[in-house]
Amino acid sequence: MGKLFISEHPLIQHKIAMLRDKNTNTKEFKELISEITMLLTYEATRDLPTSESEVETPVATAKCVNITKDIVAVPILRAGLGMVDGVHNLLPASKVGHIGLYRDPDTLTPVEYYCKVPENVSDARVFLLDPMLATGKTAEAAIEFLKERGAKDITMLCILAAPDGVKTVQKAFEDVDIYAAAYDTALNDKGYIVPGLGDAGDRMFGTK
Repeated sequence: MGKLFISEHPLIQHKIAMLRDKNTNTKEFKELISEITMLLTYEATRDLPTSESEVETPVATAKCVNITKDIVAVPILRAGLGMVDGVHNLLPASKVGHIGLYRDPDTLTPVEYYCKVPENVSDARVFLLDPMLATGKTAEAAIEFLKERGAKDITMLCILAAPDGVKTVQKAFEDVDIYAAAYDTALNDKGYIVPGLGDAGDRMFGTK
């Protein structure tokens, strides 16, 4: 079973409190999403493979370490787009794919409308980005699409996770780790995380 990492870092938790606040405006909301994603990316890259190299400093030769794994960030449209910059801030050489899914409001099942990923996805560490892991159905479908296209090393980054979503992903995929900034305990009858932060896409892009 893939591991579940829930951050307890005070900096992340402080930013989560601001993110939840209904009075946080669109600009601040976007910035917080990006900042939290960057901090989660730091946690999720601790086990990246590395190799040693020698670098000439102005003083002497230093033994250094370099990341040897390619990175691909794949946001689930549209809310996942707000997390891409957070990954790029730490990993500017990473490539970006996109998966377009929306959740049917009646059945809560995901519907695909777009999927395109870089050619190196089979050799890369793929970070699947979605602010909300609620029922898990959208994440499950997105991971399946990535695997169909050759992805073998997938990690999911989300801002909020709920038990249903975590259970769905872990049951379907034993090799996918989940990194979340916070863990809420319930979903309402519309499939929204409670207490949550509302609709991440609407709050990020100023829509209703």
